[in-house]
Amino acid sequence: MDVQDYFEFIDETSIRIKGHRVYIDEVLEERLQGKEPEEILCRFPKLPLEKIYATLLYYEANKTEVEAYLERVKEEKRKKEERKNGTARLLRLQQRN
Repeated sequence: MDVQDYFEFIDETSIRIKGHRVYIDEVLEERLQGKEPEEILCRFPKLPLEKIYATLLYYEANKTEVEAYLERVKEEKRKKEERKNGTARLLRLQQRN
């Protein structure tokens, strides 16, 4: 089995681990914070350890592309947060009037 077979490549900001609602950026964020695979398993108890290792292997084998992916995900999350904050601010202003 090729390591890429463990993932669903949805779009440029969404790579999900097949059979789960977990995205590789969530697993990699834990690892980049220094957590060991077994500790990551505690955060995602339904995710088999094999798939955690596959995610880490995919990262190591494709570091440049995956780091670019992580930056795109980070930027997308920032934009969503800005939109959310802008909408909340607008609602507060509308409620005042």
